[in-house]
Amino acid sequence: MDIKILGPGCSKCKTLDKITREVVEKNGINATISKVEDIMEIIKYGVMSTPALVVDEKVVVKGRVPSSDEIKQILTK
Repeated sequence: MDIKILGPGCSKCKTLDKITREVVEKNGINATISKVEDIMEIIKYGVMSTPALVVDEKVVVKGRVPSSDEIKQILTK
C-alpha cells in the first residue's frame, strides 16, 4: 500500500502524518508513507485544501485531520 500525506508542512499536516504512521505501525499494515509538500504536486491530485490523505493514488480525505479510528478503517478495508 502506498500512502501519501499532502500538505505544505503546517501543524495539521504534521498531525495527519503522525497519526497515520501510528495507525500503520500499531496495526501492522504493510505500507510506504511519504510526504508531498510541493504545492504543484498537491494540485495535481485536485486538492485545494490541505492536509490530504492519498492511498494508492486515490484521495480519501482532504481539508481535515481524521481520527485514528477513521484512518484505521480507511487502511484496513
